Amino acid sequence: VQLVESGGGLVQPGGSLRLSCAASGFTFINYVMTWYRQAPGKERELVAGITSVGSITNYADSVKGRFTISRDNAKNTVYLQMNSLKPEDTAMYYCSNLEYWGQGTQVTVSS
Repeated sequence: VQLVESGGGLVQPGGSLRLSCAASGFTFINYVMTWYRQAPGKERELVAGITSVGSITNYADSVKGRFTISRDNAKNTVYLQMNSLKPEDTAMYYCSNLEYWGQGTQVTVSS
C-alpha cells in the first residue's frame, strides 16, 4: 500500500493550495479517504473525510467553508482544496484510508 501526498508548500495568508494523494496497493473505491494534519506540539487531527463514492463529506469545524475534499476513483486520487488559508492551518498534512498513512506534505501559511 502506498499513499503519496503532494502539493504542499509556503503560501501567504488568504492564499490557496490543492493537495493531492495518489493511492495504490488497495481497492481505492472501497475505502473512505481522509486528510489529517499535525502541527508542531499538537495532536494529529481530522481535517476532512469522504466516503467511497464521494457522496458524503465531513469537515473539522475549523476548516468548514474553506476546504473541500474530493476524490477521483478513476485516478485513485483524493484531493484537498484549501482556500482562505490562515497561519493556524500550518501543519503537516497526511492522507489516510484509516488503515495506512502517507508520509505527509508540509503546508506553511506565513507572510
